[in-house]
Amino acid sequence: MIDPARLAGSIVSGPLPREPFIAALPMYDWPEMREETDAQWALIRDELRARGVDAPEHLARRNADLPPVPGGIRDKAGKVVAPDPASLPPDEFDLAVLWQHPGLLLAQTCWGPMELWLNGCVRVVGQDDYSGIEGGEGENYSSAIVMRQREAPPSAYRHLPRKGGDWMRRSSQIISPLAGEMAGKPEGGASLIPLLTDKRLAFNVADSMSGYLALQRDLEAQGFGLHIFSELVATGGHRNSLRAVAEGRADVAAIDSKTWGLAQRFEPAARELGVAGWTERRTGLPFVMANP
Repeated sequence: MIDPARLAGSIVSGPLPREPFIAALPMYDWPEMREETDAQWALIRDELRARGVDAPEHLARRNADLPPVPGGIRDKAGKVVAPDPASLPPDEFDLAVLWQHPGLLLAQTCWGPMELWLNGCVRVVGQDDYSGIEGGEGENYSSAIVMRQREAPPSAYRHLPRKGGDWMRRSSQIISPLAGEMAGKPEGGASLIPLLTDKRLAFNVADSMSGYLALQRDLEAQGFGLHIFSELVATGGHRNSLRAVAEGRADVAAIDSKTWGLAQRFEPAARELGVAGWTERRTGLPFVMANP
């Protein structure tokens, strides 16, 4: 867990957004995790209040929790970039609207949107912590490449060797793009490419780093790409992707390491799945605030 005092200090180190402030921690806020997420926010909120910031009592979890922005949300040039939250279905949660809201005091986002379209709208104030999670280390995470167990037993780790080199050693593990965590296992193994070729890939959204871009980039680094898959199945969320694979509507999905950990605790579909390999480690999800 990120240090609440450090995060609060980073937030107040620059200009604050316009009031009323909003906060959300949506990326790992499964219904089964609400109590833990609320407890995490309470620690951050209290640190902010101790620094004189009127942090909201509760997290936003739906469009109706976001203050209206008459005329829509505008960028610094005055162009409308997102609709007024009051015009959206109240019980849904549009993350693009949340992330661009002028009152955003704190939220989690993904490096995919940050790279592709969000970066100028927000300021990064911290990174999530993936210590102690399979596939994670400090601020870095990997995506688990999951398949149905009968097709990719969890013990049958496979890897895609680096071009022109051996395995990259990190800490006590041996990691490479699309690699199983091979600590204590003999180096070598069958390539993941034949295992993935002509399979149906379930992915959450196309600007997701963990569910789409990381896998795409690791494949391209080895001279391949998402064209090896027979079909790309958009699901709208990691949990939906897991269910799609377990139910046979897709064959493989890339799921970020923390979400995979949650799935093993709370999602029955995860019992049908195994990890065939891991994407390369990348910087994990950032905490952001509005950049006024």
